[in-house]
Amino acid sequence: MRRRVLAIASTLALLAGPAFAAPTTLPPASLATAAQLREQALKDDTGWKVVESLTTEIGPRIAGGEADARAVAWAVAKFKALGFDKVWTEPVTFPKWERRSEHAEVTGKHAQPLTITALGGSPGGTVEAEVVRFADLAALQAAPAGSLTGKIAFVDYQMTAYRDGRDYGNGGAVRSKGPSEAIRKGAIGFVMRSAGTDSHRVPHTGITRFDDGLTPVPAAALSVPDANQLARLLALGPTTLKVSLDCGWDGKATSYNVIGEITGRSLPKEVVVIGGHLDSWDLGTGAVDDGAGVGITMAAGHLIGQLKQAPKRTIRVVAFANEEQGLYGGKAYAEAHAKDVVRHQLAAESDFGAGRIYAFNTGSPNPADSREATRQIAEVLKPLGIEYAPDKGGPGPDVGPLAAKGGAWAWLAQDGSDYFHLHHTADDTLDKIDPAALAQNVAAYTVFAYLAAEADGSFGSEAKATTPPNE
Repeated sequence: MRRRVLAIASTLALLAGPAFAAPTTLPPASLATAAQLREQALKDDTGWKVVESLTTEIGPRIAGGEADARAVAWAVAKFKALGFDKVWTEPVTFPKWERRSEHAEVTGKHAQPLTITALGGSPGGTVEAEVVRFADLAALQAAPAGSLTGKIAFVDYQMTAYRDGRDYGNGGAVRSKGPSEAIRKGAIGFVMRSAGTDSHRVPHTGITRFDDGLTPVPAAALSVPDANQLARLLALGPTTLKVSLDCGWDGKATSYNVIGEITGRSLPKEVVVIGGHLDSWDLGTGAVDDGAGVGITMAAGHLIGQLKQAPKRTIRVVAFANEEQGLYGGKAYAEAHAKDVVRHQLAAESDFGAGRIYAFNTGSPNPADSREATRQIAEVLKPLGIEYAPDKGGPGPDVGPLAAKGGAWAWLAQDGSDYFHLHHTADDTLDKIDPAALAQNVAAYTVFAYLAAEADGSFGSEAKATTPPNE
C-alpha cells in the first residue's frame, strides 16, 4: 500500500532539520536500561488491562458511530491515567457508513438461509437473481462484457494462512475490486467468499470501493462454510440467491486522533511515534484489530514514562481514527505534521493482531547511517525471540502516509498465522488474545521506542515530495 516517492533537494532537508552525519549509535547505558525495561515489560500487565478496558467498556466502535465518540473520550482518559505528560486530540473528518441489517437466502428448490455480512461502503437494497461463480478475481475480470446482466457475481477465492499474511493481497483485492468489476460485466449484486482463513460460520466484513462512473450494487461477504455451501449448490445446477442489505453512507462524521506524549529530556521536539488504530468494525469488539495495538503502544509509553530519567526524545503514542475505512487518521496525521517530518525519529504502528513479534527492521530515505543502531536495537530484542531482518519490512498502514513524506519507520513483524481467522469478524474478541504474547509485544515496543529516543543521531527521516499511499 505504498508508492515510491521522490526526495526534494537536499538543501531543503538541511533547512528542515539536522543533517545526516556520523553513523547513528546507542550509548551503552541506554542499552542496559533497555534490557531492564524488556524484563519489566514481560512481567507487566498494563497492555492487557488497556485492551480489556477498551473492548469491555466500549466494545465495537465503527468510525463515526456513537461508540467511536466514547472511544475517543476513553483514550483521552486512559492516556491521562497512565501518566502521559501531554494529551490532546486532532480532528479527522470522513464519510460515514452505517450497517443496519443484512440477510441472504437461497431460493427455489434448495431454499435455505446463508450467513452474510455487508461490505463497508455497500449500498442497501434487495436483489434476487441467478448466481454465477468465479474461482478468483482474474476469472471475473476475464468474463465477457454483459455476461452477468441481471445476475449476481460470486467470487470464491479461498485465502491461505501465512505467518506474514501475504495472501491478504489476493483476498483483499477481491473485496476492493470485485464489486466494480462485477458491475462492469452487468451484475446487479456481488457476493464473495470472506477474505479469511477460518472455517467458522462468521463472515468477514471490510471496506470496498466502487469506481467512478459506476452505479453501486449490494455487495456482501459469505462466511467460509456458507461459501462452500453455495459452491456445492451451484455444482448441482442453476441457483438463485436473494440478498437484502440495509446499510449505506449517511453524510460525514468527525472523529479524532488521540495523542499522548512522554516528553523528552533534551530533544523534546524530536519524536518517536508508536500507535494503533482506535476504531474497529462493528461485528466484534475489535480486540486483535486493533485494540491490541492500542494496548501495546499505550503500555510501552507508560513503562518508558515510569523511568526516573526520561529518554532524550519525546515518545508520542497515537490512537489513530478510522483506519478501517481508508486510513483517514494516518493521512490526517501526516498532513497535520508534514512540516515536522524531519523531527520524527522513527514511527511504527502495531496493527496485525497480538501474535508474537518475530522480526525487526527499520527503514528510511537514507538508512545506511542508522544500520548500526538498528542492529544494536535488534540485539536487545533478540532474547524475546526476535530476529534482525535487514532489507525486509515496511511501515504499518497508518504510518505509511508519514513514511511516504520521508519519515523513517520501524517494522516489528507479528506472527499472523491465525490473524485472518478473526479479522473483521464477530469472533474478534478479547478471549482470542494470549496475554503472554501480548506482553512480548509490549516488551518489544518498549525497547525499540526507548532506544530510538536515546540514539546518538538520526534514523534518516527526510522531507519528501510525495503522492498519497494506496489504501
